Amino acid sequence: MFDELTGRLVQVFRALRDRGKLTEDNVRESLREVRRALLAADVHYEVVRDFVRKVEAEAIGQDVLRSISPGQQVVKVVYDALVDLLGGTAAELRRAPTPPTVILLAGLQGSGKTTLAAKLGRRAKSAGERVLLVAADLQRPAAIDQLEVLGRECGADVFVRREAADAVGMVKEALREGGAYDTVIVDTAGRLTIDQAMMAELKAVKTAAQPHEVLLVVDAMTGQDAVRTARTFDSELGVDGVVLTKLDGDARGGAALSIRAVTGKPIKLASTGERLDALEAFYPERMASRILGMGDVVSLVERAEAAIDADEAERLEKKLRREAFTLDDFMTQLRQLKKLGPLEDLLKLVPGMASGLKIDERALKRIEGMICSMTPEERRRPQIIKGSRRQRIATGSGTTVQDLNRLLKQFMQVQEIMKRMRGVGPRGLGRLKGMGLG
Repeated sequence: MFDELTGRLVQVFRALRDRGKLTEDNVRESLREVRRALLAADVHYEVVRDFVRKVEAEAIGQDVLRSISPGQQVVKVVYDALVDLLGGTAAELRRAPTPPTVILLAGLQGSGKTTLAAKLGRRAKSAGERVLLVAADLQRPAAIDQLEVLGRECGADVFVRREAADAVGMVKEALREGGAYDTVIVDTAGRLTIDQAMMAELKAVKTAAQPHEVLLVVDAMTGQDAVRTARTFDSELGVDGVVLTKLDGDARGGAALSIRAVTGKPIKLASTGERLDALEAFYPERMASRILGMGDVVSLVERAEAAIDADEAERLEKKLRREAFTLDDFMTQLRQLKKLGPLEDLLKLVPGMASGLKIDERALKRIEGMICSMTPEERRRPQIIKGSRRQRIATGSGTTVQDLNRLLKQFMQVQEIMKRMRGVGPRGLGRLKGMGLG
């Protein structure tokens, strides 16, 4: 989402850091570029104005300009201001003192409420909770079907009354059954635009459900419309927090940077893709790091811990130490890597690699196709793959012999590196340096 904004800010701050000494004019000139970048990203103009004023007041202070590295200090000032703009600290979902915790989802049609209900359900199920999804969107029959399908996918029960004409009565009935669950998530009806009928129903459903958490679901790609929607919903209904959906979309990011400042309500969660596991807690400091091109190593590690099988990783490590690493193991590693999400998204979490990245995801599919086209013996002993075998594998995987040659060469290099890394100590490091890898 923030690619364009990040690219512009990285350029501004690179120029600042390259200067050995800064003046007030240098800083003000850079902040003018920051202001243009934020406005181009569709950040609310009042938010931009206040943000730049705050940064300027601190950045032109003598402690900054006379520091050993003034450029770095200005970036730090901007980072701190961004964190504050995004809410300062992470805001967790509130829980009921005794189960069930009732979560009410509200928002316009198409904002992603139904999918979010299933994502929240999956999240709760992963924590060992019993989850009930309530299909209270009676305006859109497809929403009921969608929630049933997604409920099966995430392992949650779904409360449905297709013949119901009154969402309030249905929610009351669902909550009578909800005592057997730890979490009850209510998916409500939306409209293309805010109208009084929708708000009246939402207010009645809220009164009936007595939720512990009212989450406003906002499509981040709608820009300033998202901010106006959030402001209206909060004044009419009262919300506890915001969930930004479609953060993986081709949008400028203004909603994420404006909603907290305009509404005063925290962004609690961010949806970053269509998969049910593509839901993240919203950490202001991590988001600020991503926006400024600093990466987000903590989120990267958390993704890896959640997606990679620890037992499988230990098994592969032992095989590496025995020099028994095969193409089957190589493919297992690739598949685990794919669980972490798109490579472009992963690399953006690595400091210094946050913008302008174009990764060919098809390359991984080609590698997987080539390995799957090999016999078990060929995967164990790739050195036997010669002339006719190479042609057969290339043809079977829809690739070329040159593609296969590259794969085999890369795999041999990986094996050699792993062999030299066995028992890495002073001697092992010396061997790596001898290969140009240390």
